[in-house]
Amino acid sequence: MGTLVARPLHNCLSPSCAGGGLKTKMETPDLKLIRRNKRYFGLAAIICTSLVAALLFGILLDDRASASSQVKPLKVSSDLRGHNADGNRIDVVIQLNGKPSGQLNSLLNSNGVHVRKQLKMLDTLVVSLPENIIETVAAFPEVSYVSPDRTVKVEGLISQTTGAAYRRNQVSSSGASYTLDGSGVGIAIFDSGVYAAHKALQNSYGQSRVVFSKDFTGEGRTDDPYGHGTHVAAIASGNKLYYNAAYAGIAMGSKIVNLRVLNANGQGHVSNLLEAIDWLLINRTTYNVRVANMSLGMPAVDSYKNDPLCNAVRRLVDAGVTVFAAAGNDGKNTAGEKVYGQVHSPGNEPSAITVGASNTLGTEGRADDVVTTFSSRGPTRSYSTDTNGVRHYDNVIKPDIVAPGNKIISAESPGNALVLARPEINAVLTTDTTNKMMTLSGTSMSAPIGAGAAAMLLEMNPKLTPNMVKMILMYTAQPLAGYNTFEQGAGEINIAGAADLTALIRSDLSTSFQRGTPLLTTVPPDPHTFIYDSTFSWSQGILLNHTYATGINLITQYQSIYGTGVLLGDGVLLGDGVLLGDGVLLGDGVLLGDGVLLGDSIITSNGNTISEGVWFCPTGVLLGDGVLLGDGVLLGDGVLLGDGVILGDGVLLGDRVDATSILMGGDDTACME
Repeated sequence: MGTLVARPLHNCLSPSCAGGGLKTKMETPDLKLIRRNKRYFGLAAIICTSLVAALLFGILLDDRASASSQVKPLKVSSDLRGHNADGNRIDVVIQLNGKPSGQLNSLLNSNGVHVRKQLKMLDTLVVSLPENIIETVAAFPEVSYVSPDRTVKVEGLISQTTGAAYRRNQVSSSGASYTLDGSGVGIAIFDSGVYAAHKALQNSYGQSRVVFSKDFTGEGRTDDPYGHGTHVAAIASGNKLYYNAAYAGIAMGSKIVNLRVLNANGQGHVSNLLEAIDWLLINRTTYNVRVANMSLGMPAVDSYKNDPLCNAVRRLVDAGVTVFAAAGNDGKNTAGEKVYGQVHSPGNEPSAITVGASNTLGTEGRADDVVTTFSSRGPTRSYSTDTNGVRHYDNVIKPDIVAPGNKIISAESPGNALVLARPEINAVLTTDTTNKMMTLSGTSMSAPIGAGAAAMLLEMNPKLTPNMVKMILMYTAQPLAGYNTFEQGAGEINIAGAADLTALIRSDLSTSFQRGTPLLTTVPPDPHTFIYDSTFSWSQGILLNHTYATGINLITQYQSIYGTGVLLGDGVLLGDGVLLGDGVLLGDGVLLGDGVLLGDSIITSNGNTISEGVWFCPTGVLLGDGVLLGDGVLLGDGVLLGDGVILGDGVLLGDRVDATSILMGGDDTACME
């Protein structure tokens, strides 16, 4: 994965805090609100009593979690606090919630302070300043959060096994035949640059489909001396004109917008990426950019609510751009043991579609597919800290889906650093530098498969919102037997099934749609897909931050959470005035409709739907900090046993990457299985 250098603790009145969650049929609250309030408070009393009893039977709640509700979150990232040395300078990212006051402007214009970048679309400043004034800056009311300008790095047959090739031939509503390949849709590649002359990125007339390139690293070049970005771009968009289409990408007709944020060594700063996102927010419509790919990451330290990169991704999604992020390559430690809680930023952002890596074992069929050992597992462990020093973890279920990411052959930029360091990754013997291919493994290779899939779906129905694209990919994904939700999300991407579902979704989607509006133009599709030699079931569900939802009405009726400006997870528990009874009503009025059921546990799949399999842990443990279950499962902060915490089955829960580290699991070549 590349390296680019929550909500507060949920209210203990939430039923999920009881440890096992609550399977709830969702109904419209409207006229039953008063009666439901009475039931809710009665239920709350029972739940709180159950929590006390649980303490007596071996369920240990971190005593720090009882901090007063009046305690405010700190506005300075944990890895900046205590930096008070006189004279030392540091680059920071300052997020604003309003225009800078005269006093803040005076401070920013004083000696020793240098404003490096002003990102107007993101309400963000990148500032070089003395360490001893960080707390002073954070104290201004118009400053929402201060964090370091961290380092970021790269993360490290697909057309057939994903099902993309099975749905190339389409017939439009007018009866005309066409090739489904993402034509007309722009994909922004945030990476180490793209070698635009590579033949894999040309159209049938020999013209490059890289329609725009811009450098944000300061190196003054937009090609790809590191080699990662070209490989990623061709996975999303590579054509089938060469090598008998063996190395074809997904959306072969899409346009590439090359936003170079990683330097010749495959590293950059989060400020580079923020500047590129700011640019895209202004210019996205010029190139019809509807999809963005971020096969890169940085340590997920700050809660997604405070992380400037997560907030910038949210701005893109709210603007109608579907964002794909690599989960990371930290799914195991040096001893080969499973590690949980190592999803990177921006993969910890709920609005992004976070993609883990599956392994096809070199076959086109899917019956033998597995999740790679290196793919980072959830839940997310980014956190906020309040003034009492209590950490409040996000604990969002990630990844959302998995896609092939092991030994993927794709385009090679000439003389790049990756292939020079490891010549064995060359995949094709040719003297044609514009048509070389190389092999990489990593979640970096998985994310652009999702990006290409999204371009295909948006070509079919340009009215789809990012949340709808996310729903479609999760609902039609294939749960892989033997892997839990923290490992695979909803399951392995199924582009053929996603296209089948998209073909039935009405094309007049509108922001005026009310919850419950019919979504399909005909009867629901058969929730099964045939690829190569076998038929498999769709997951038939979606992830909702700390749980999952199932029900046919997820695809037959429009849900309020499918709009822009909200999260899919807004349909359940956000801790801002939640009323639970026969349905779920949030303080902001976002609703899930009738006929949608919430899951009460994380499941190790049996290979059928998202709700079938063996119990792994209750969703309730995702709502608290430092919850120790009676069976020895710990989802805490990793302090009990040093660098990692042993789960009941011998699995390690990671204690996060050091906030100052730029090592994100090594380059993608090291991930091969």
